Amino acid sequence: MNGYIVLSAVMLVGCAGICMSFIYHARKRLEMTYQNLLQRLDGAIGGQLQHMVYDESMDAAVTERLNRIVRISGMNQGKAEKERDTVKALISDISHQVRTPLTNIMLYVGILQEQGLDHDSKALVDKIGKQSDKLDFFMKELVRSSYAEQEMISINPQFTDVGEILDTSCQIVELAALKKKIEIVKEETGISCYADKKWTTEALGNVLENAVKYSPEHSQIRLSVIPYESFVCIQVQDQGIGIKEEEQGLVFERFYRSRSVSSEPGFGIGLYLVREVLSKQGGYVKIKSKIGAGTVVQLFLSRYEVPKNSAEIRQ
Repeated sequence: MNGYIVLSAVMLVGCAGICMSFIYHARKRLEMTYQNLLQRLDGAIGGQLQHMVYDESMDAAVTERLNRIVRISGMNQGKAEKERDTVKALISDISHQVRTPLTNIMLYVGILQEQGLDHDSKALVDKIGKQSDKLDFFMKELVRSSYAEQEMISINPQFTDVGEILDTSCQIVELAALKKKIEIVKEETGISCYADKKWTTEALGNVLENAVKYSPEHSQIRLSVIPYESFVCIQVQDQGIGIKEEEQGLVFERFYRSRSVSSEPGFGIGLYLVREVLSKQGGYVKIKSKIGAGTVVQLFLSRYEVPKNSAEIRQ
């Protein structure tokens, strides 16, 4: 009897050992299957087609469906890029077609305002001028809103003269500054930087537009260039209303607008674009401000060629 009990116990222990071994090996195989599936999913996410084995196994069925997803994703991505390029070209064309006649209208309004008009005629011309300014503002914001999508900011940096960027950017705000009798003082410089001239001019123009918008009449805006070992700093200093310390890190966020300037027109896109443009070409932006004492915005641009991967890491 005792021998029978011992034999049964040994058999039970043996069965338990076999079961544990089977479970262990099954779990290992399952883990390997999951690891293999994860690797193939990572490949599919990266757009890689999987090697096909043409049989009736479940593995072949999974591979075939993953390849189908990759092909569909590639087709959709190509279609999205084509549509994005079409939208960019359309916005650029509409902007150009509208801005040219609008600029002419604003020019003619300015000429009329200098003529000796009677009271009623002058009032009508002033209304046309205000509506033209409003239309010009909304056109600029429409274009900025479209550029706010990072994929639509196509950077092509080259070695560029900093002085040319300053001159073109000042032309963007020249009329607005004249209306408020604001003097823009800029330094002459022969320094070069590694940047996309068009987009960097757009970024600096946005900073200058803010400086003009939030500065009082008869004030001054100073543009200076500070060379460093690896960067060139374009500094814009105004005598405007200033920015609260707790908001200085928020002004570069998309659509952020301080409550203190809610009465001014704007959608909170300009400085967001500044940060995006600079980060895409290996640069960065800093801001210093004090309420009632003006604002200093510093745009740092590389003096040397920046590898594409380095610019992407900075974003």
